[in-house]
Order: sequence, then C-alpha cells, then structure tokens
Amino acid sequence: MTDRALVVVRAGALTTVQDLGRPGYAHLGVPRSGALDPYALRLVNRLVGNPGHEAVLETTLTGCAVRSRGEVTVAVGGAPCPVRVGGRPAAWGAPVRVAAGELLEVGAAVRGVRSYVAFAGGVATEPVLGSRSTDLLSGLGPAPLADGAVLPLGRPTGPAARVDGAPWPGPPSELVLRVRFGPRDDWFTEGARRTLAAGGHRVSAASNRIGLRTEGPALERAVHGELPSEGMVLGAVQVPPDGRPVVFLADHPTTGGYPVVAVVREHDLAAAAQAAPGTPVRFVPDR
Repeated sequence: MTDRALVVVRAGALTTVQDLGRPGYAHLGVPRSGALDPYALRLVNRLVGNPGHEAVLETTLTGCAVRSRGEVTVAVGGAPCPVRVGGRPAAWGAPVRVAAGELLEVGAAVRGVRSYVAFAGGVATEPVLGSRSTDLLSGLGPAPLADGAVLPLGRPTGPAARVDGAPWPGPPSELVLRVRFGPRDDWFTEGARRTLAAGGHRVSAASNRIGLRTEGPALERAVHGELPSEGMVLGAVQVPPDGRPVVFLADHPTTGGYPVVAVVREHDLAAAAQAAPGTPVRFVPDR
C-alpha cells in the first residue's frame, strides 16, 4: 500500500478533482470543465511546488476533510476558510506540512464559495482525454468525492514556495461581468438589453458548475419562435423561458436551444466562481 494517497474522511457538499480542464473537444460534445477559479488553482499549486496545471481538490461551501497516508505539503486557497491539521489551526493561503496519518480539515467558506486544496505532487487520478477534471455534465473524470474514497498522489517535483503572503483576490461583494452583446441579442427587445445592464440581478442558490443562475427582472423577448440548437461557448449568457439570464461556466453543455443575449469575458468568470447566492450581478457592456 503506497503512502502517496489520501483517504476522504468528509467529502463535503460537493468536492471534485479539478485541473485546467480538457479544452478542444466541444465538437465531440465534451465541455471544457476544469477549475471554476483557475487563478486560485494555479496559485495553490505554486505554493506547494507543483506546475500550475496539476490536479487539486475544489470544495463547495462546506469544505472537506482528508487523511494523508504519508507526509505531504498542502496549500488551501480560493474562498477563505478555517484550516486545521491534526486538530490544530493551520495557515490558509500558505504551504503547510501534514504528517503521515494526520487529518487535514478544510472548513466551510467564510466568504466566497469554492476553496482549492493542492498537494505536493498533485492528485494523480487517471486522466480522461488529457485531464483529471470531474465533469458533472458529461460524467467524465473521477466521481465527486465520497466518504472513504482513496485518491492517489503524484511525486513532488519542486520545493514549496517561500512567501510571506500570496496575493489572493477577495470574493466579490458585487459581481461585475463585462459582456459583448450577441449572437442572439436581436431576439430581445431594446428594453431587455437595458434591463440586463441595469444591475438588478442577483446570484441564485440554484447555481452550479454548469451555470451561474440569476434572480431578478426577466428579459423580454422580441422573437418568440423556437431556436434550433447551436454551439455554446464558455461565458455565454443564455436566457431560458423564464427570462432570467444564466451564465455558462466550465461544465456547460456544448449546444443549446435558448437564445444567447451576450457573452461574458472569460477573465471575469473566476469571480463568478466565488460569488455566493444573493450577490448582486451587474452586466457591463464591453465597448
């Protein structure tokens, strides 16, 4: 039995294995997937001496707990949360040593939604189409963590970072998403486009890795016919029949039949990953 492994003690509400995803397979119906906050993933990897693309754990709201079979360096970042090692408080946002058999506890997010947990050597589950990411829509990659599951770890490739403090962006108090209108903004009234930019929407609790759903005023359609299914991209703002915009995130479907009124800049989507339910959303036209 190798000591390069983790045993899941508490899986949390939703904890998945994520790396930078599997882009390039949309023509096969496979979403990109990958970490919803790739900035946080790269930074926790750097803290433990990994290349930026290594697989980590992405937690959702309630954290998780794992026991390492061998000594390992870990770093927890993304959404701020309490961290405990062997029952003792440990640093968040910095490399921490976990001894063999010790319990690493990642607590509930204090702010934001998703915390990221990197281990020296990376989580070494079997790659699928070049990625270890869990894809909730297609079912590719490892299953979401369950209590008692065992995850293999790779071999460390570099020393942990020596830093006084890493530059972590805080979770947004208001989610500002820069958008370009189209390709189907002509399916909506001029008033609907003004409504989208007016800032009256909030993050819905029904949001997930597939899409950030919103609550607030409905967007009025100018065209009421059916739209044949067409390709969907990361950041597409799709409008279902209830008129409330949905921003497509990493596990989004590659095709869809509801009109897309606008597309969010990819750079802004990491903040969307950390926007808690109730957070105000403002869609800003990108000139």
